[in-house]
Amino acid sequence: MDAYDEGSNARHGPDAPRRPAPPAQRGAAPADSAEPDVRPGPEPEPVASDVPPGPPEPDVRPGPEPEPVASLAPPAPPEPIASLAPLEPVASLAPPEPYPPGEPRTGIAALSPRYQVGVALALAVVAIGVCVHIGMTFLHVAPANTVTREHGEAVDDWIYPEFEQNWKLFAPNPLQQNISIQVRAGVRGPDGMTLTTGWYDLSAEDGRAIDGNLLPSHTQQNELRRAWDFFVATHDSENRPVGLRGALSESYLRRITVLRLDRDDAVRAATGSSGVIERVQVRSRTSNVPPPEWSREKVSTTPSYRELPWWRVPQDEARGGVR
Repeated sequence: MDAYDEGSNARHGPDAPRRPAPPAQRGAAPADSAEPDVRPGPEPEPVASDVPPGPPEPDVRPGPEPEPVASLAPPAPPEPIASLAPLEPVASLAPPEPYPPGEPRTGIAALSPRYQVGVALALAVVAIGVCVHIGMTFLHVAPANTVTREHGEAVDDWIYPEFEQNWKLFAPNPLQQNISIQVRAGVRGPDGMTLTTGWYDLSAEDGRAIDGNLLPSHTQQNELRRAWDFFVATHDSENRPVGLRGALSESYLRRITVLRLDRDDAVRAATGSSGVIERVQVRSRTSNVPPPEWSREKVSTTPSYRELPWWRVPQDEARGGVR
């Protein structure tokens, strides 16, 4: 076969006409160059010529980016993503304050340390006093025991006369008498003459103050009545004191009557508001409570009186020193 039968790759003489190159080789290098590189790529690379090639020029055409090579090193921790939410406060190792800085303190905590100590001491004193009073009251109403035999006098001094306990409400035979306390006074006037007043029914005055009052005071209900019960319990039928508490009961009853007379408008009107009480005398009027109409019981309703001797009034009490 001749040179024309070797196909598209046969060499042609210089005078032979060139055949048209196939479409894939159009626009390639001249016929004297080497065969074109047909490796796959975005564009065909130029075919090397017979001239010794120089240093290759860098290919600056954009191409597919190289895939990242897997690394054997451990992956770095991801960076925190900024959040628009407010950051939470970090817990502190210091002991927490009793109150937050922005919250106002109230009660005892609002006081200065010096006043807090004072309040604590006052509360401790009150608590001790309450405990002592409850203990004394318990020993007073409890049956006889070793403590009351040894310290009975101290317990009585604490209880009488203000805190005396009376359990007659629960007695098998409750009181069925009406007892009223009456008093009269010897008053010295500006002219030096002594005037004796009439009898004043102090119990009736208390009854009028209690009648219709939804919240009567403890003084109106029990002060005068308990003072008389205290006197009767510490004196015999001849009005002679029994034991050391007899004199105490006389002083207690006398002071109550002097205070009542000093505040009584009738006494001030009788003495011209300028008299001085020198002595007082107390008596009781006792009458039985009449039985109901349906009862067959017969009792006497005639009152009986117990009249005490005159008591001298000290100057401090007569001048209003006792309140």
